[in-house]
Amino acid sequence: MISKNKIKLIRSLETRKGREKAGLFIAEGPKVVGDLQTAGFHAEMIIDDEADVRLVTQLQHPQGIVGIFHMPEMYESTAPDTSKLSLALDGVQDPGNVGTIIRIADWFGIEEIYCSRQTADCWSPKVVQATMGSIARVKVHYTDLEALTDSLPDNFPVYGTLLEGKDIYQSELSGKGLIVMGNEGNGITEAMRRRITKPLLIPNYPRGRETADSLNVAIATAITCAEFRRRMA
Repeated sequence: MISKNKIKLIRSLETRKGREKAGLFIAEGPKVVGDLQTAGFHAEMIIDDEADVRLVTQLQHPQGIVGIFHMPEMYESTAPDTSKLSLALDGVQDPGNVGTIIRIADWFGIEEIYCSRQTADCWSPKVVQATMGSIARVKVHYTDLEALTDSLPDNFPVYGTLLEGKDIYQSELSGKGLIVMGNEGNGITEAMRRRITKPLLIPNYPRGRETADSLNVAIATAITCAEFRRRMA
C-alpha cells in the first residue's frame, strides 16, 4: 500500500507550484509512461498496483499505471535553431490545446516549442495526458517571446496566423522559421504582432460565406504545420 506521504506528494503535483517545488510531474497510462521511460526521463516512482493507482489517479478512468518523473530543465531557452522550423505559443492557456499542439509538433517533426510565460504549463497532468507521449520527444521552453524574436537574424521568417494575413495556400513558405500561435480568445498579442514578418491566413470556404469567427488554436496549428510540411515534401 502506498504511504500517505507519497499520496500527499503526488496530489501536490496537480499545481504548478507543487510541481516546481518538487521538481516532479505526473504521467498516467502505459503509452505516456512508456514513451517517457524510452526517452530517458528519470522516474521517481512507478505505481502499477491497481489499488494504489486508484488512490493517486487524476483520471476519471484510470489506465493501470502512474509514473512520477523528474522535470527536465526546459523553462528557459536560447534562440531557436535557425536551420529548422519551430513553434511559439503566445499565451495559449487551455491545457488540452497545449497538449494537442505538442502532439501535433511531434507528428510533423517540429522538435522545439517556445512558450510565453502566460502559456499553460506543459508539465500539468492535463497537458501531459493530452500529448499522448509526445512530451517525451518535443522540447518545450518558457521564455520572453519578444526578446527571443528580437534575437533572431533579420532575414529569419517569423510567421503568424492573423485575420489580415495572406492566404497560406498562396504564400511562400520556408523549411525554416518560427510559427507563432496565439491565445484562444485574443489571438497573438500586439507586441508579437509587430514582430511577425510573414502574416498568414487560413481561409474559410466558400469565400464570402458567413461562418465561425475563428478556428481552435490547436486545429489552426495542425493546418499550418501540415501546409508547411506539404510544401517541403
